[in-house]
Amino acid sequence: MTAMHARAALLALIGGTLVARAPIADGDAGTSDAGATRSQRVTIEGLRFSPATLSVRRGATVVWINKDLVPHSVTADGRQFDSQSIAPQSSWTYRALKAGSFDYHCTYHPAMKGRLIVQ
Repeated sequence: MTAMHARAALLALIGGTLVARAPIADGDAGTSDAGATRSQRVTIEGLRFSPATLSVRRGATVVWINKDLVPHSVTADGRQFDSQSIAPQSSWTYRALKAGSFDYHCTYHPAMKGRLIVQ
């Protein structure tokens, strides 16, 4: 059984949805070609976003990494961004182009909340 089939079987057991995402890479997320804006990471683990509040500069890339065994989403309360389903051991990347403070939550687990501040 391939890893993808095993993941699909696990998700079928827990009622999740398998969505293709980039695999999780270890190490630093890197910098942009211009070197002006570093990528930032938010880990989803233990039904929490960590860090719960993240401040970045406009143009930064933010990567949410799902390390839980269930799918999650990153959905802005005002719908400025929405990852849809992030499968376990997958990630979602967002480029923060608009300045402001954006509260977000997981649509599957509404008690999971976070805030992205774009300066």
